Amino acid sequence: MSATYPFTAADLEALRAWDTPTICNALEMVAPHRRGHGFTVRPMVAADPSLPPICGLARTGTIRAAAPSGRAPAVDRAARLGWYDYVADAALPTVVVLQDLDDTPGTGAFWGEVHSAVHKALRAQGVVTNGSIRDLDMLAPGFQLIAGVVNPSHAYVHMVQYGQEVTVHGMACHHDAVVHADRHGAVVIPHDAVRQIPAAIELGARREKVILDICSSSDFTVAKLKEAIASADEIH
Repeated sequence: MSATYPFTAADLEALRAWDTPTICNALEMVAPHRRGHGFTVRPMVAADPSLPPICGLARTGTIRAAAPSGRAPAVDRAARLGWYDYVADAALPTVVVLQDLDDTPGTGAFWGEVHSAVHKALRAQGVVTNGSIRDLDMLAPGFQLIAGVVNPSHAYVHMVQYGQEVTVHGMACHHDAVVHADRHGAVVIPHDAVRQIPAAIELGARREKVILDICSSSDFTVAKLKEAIASADEIH
């Protein structure tokens, strides 16, 4: 890969210490213009909610499953193998973002025992998809799947395209975008915001602590809550 980024693998790894809502909170401070978009807006299913968040460069693609592709088997196979090459071609950790284009997304599962193992071997941390997942007790250890639904069948699942912009549950995402995801959903982090996130999280935590402390205090009053809110606003 010849691309350069204003962050390192260590910077991306550091962001896995916080859940996705905390990342969204930080983005409200460092990229306020992104407050109303750039994240998933519908419920999602985490294959293993106990896994840590994932954070990496997006590898984007689209699939369909409700009907056969109409292509020759060799063309379908070439599309699948080309996808593997695409996902593997990355200098930093990756997160797959796969949009199911069917009218009823999730008719057929692209993700299960085999593809979780394949993509883990391709060094992806996990996937965010509006499509379906299956084989929940046979997935590659540590590989996270954040999906729209759980479904038992492949149906006619096939790769349509890859490397383009996709939209998953309201989150628009392009190739090489930084994606953070966990059981709450996913968010795209602007490249120039990656290294600003930790400091913003620390500031947000200090502001929240003032309010949380008074809420758990034995002498809580509404007046003291108002004072705490005013005090938190002055923390910089």
